[in-house]
Amino acid sequence: LISAEPVCRTCAMATASNFLQKFRDKDTRAFKNFTASQFLEVWSHYDLDGSGYIEDRELDSFLREFVSSIVPGRIGEEVVSDSALQDLKEEFMRAYDENEDNKIEIGELAQMLPTEENFLLLFRRSNPLSSSVEFIRVWRQFDRDSSGHIDADELGDFLRHILGEKRDVGEERMKEYRDTILRLFDRNGDGQLQLSELARLLPVKDNFLAKPLLKNASRLSGPEIDRLFRKYDTDRSGQIEGDELAGLLKDLLELTGEDYDESKMLYFRDVIMEQWDADKDGRIARDELKMILLQHKRLAEEQEALQSGCD
Repeated sequence: LISAEPVCRTCAMATASNFLQKFRDKDTRAFKNFTASQFLEVWSHYDLDGSGYIEDRELDSFLREFVSSIVPGRIGEEVVSDSALQDLKEEFMRAYDENEDNKIEIGELAQMLPTEENFLLLFRRSNPLSSSVEFIRVWRQFDRDSSGHIDADELGDFLRHILGEKRDVGEERMKEYRDTILRLFDRNGDGQLQLSELARLLPVKDNFLAKPLLKNASRLSGPEIDRLFRKYDTDRSGQIEGDELAGLLKDLLELTGEDYDESKMLYFRDVIMEQWDADKDGRIARDELKMILLQHKRLAEEQEALQSGCD
């Protein structure tokens, strides 16, 4: 059974009451379908620090309550032992932690709970975007006024696009979806979505720059550079430009783990082009890409060393 530990805010949730019990059918103990508002309620309850992830003690608390909510009545933490919790966590993460970061993201929770069908469609990942280049093209399509943000009206059009043949969703329900999406993904609270916020809602299949080969960027071979270059040079022009360049910049920015908007991307583009666009044609050639990757790896290593020194 659970050994005695100092009580923290997260752990105290399970002993006070089981939050998930109210969402289960009293007779079958199965979860009822979650509405958009109920899904938001669950997410906000467990993401205590507002990080955008359920992780560490938050995740432990969620898993304990997920299991113990199956049993009718108010029950204590002792239902799930430490060893059982660890086994349970490994099974859950194997099944739902798609990017293997040992955290539960909003989209992953949507796969875990029986959310109403139309709302779940907003999180379906059976056909993710193939690359950040494709993401940028979607961004351009729905940022109609080129403001650098997806506002509430544009978000409504975007959600209808995702729902596809389910576009008959009524206006009241669509407003609920839109408001819920903003509450879930609008981290700076400005009532619209910036690039990094939409990227969390609409993930891509691969960040090509996160591949293991970049851990040894100084040893990138010619064929590896060619293969990586082709990932971004989607029109096979021999240059990375326009939406292709924006996709490359998005992938580089995401490696930092920080939020970003279009203005930050434009600034980053100017820095990159000033330093590495040797022929000043506003495009990135194969050899220029390799130099960018080497520079990025060097800066990342310096930042890691600095953080280690501070620790």
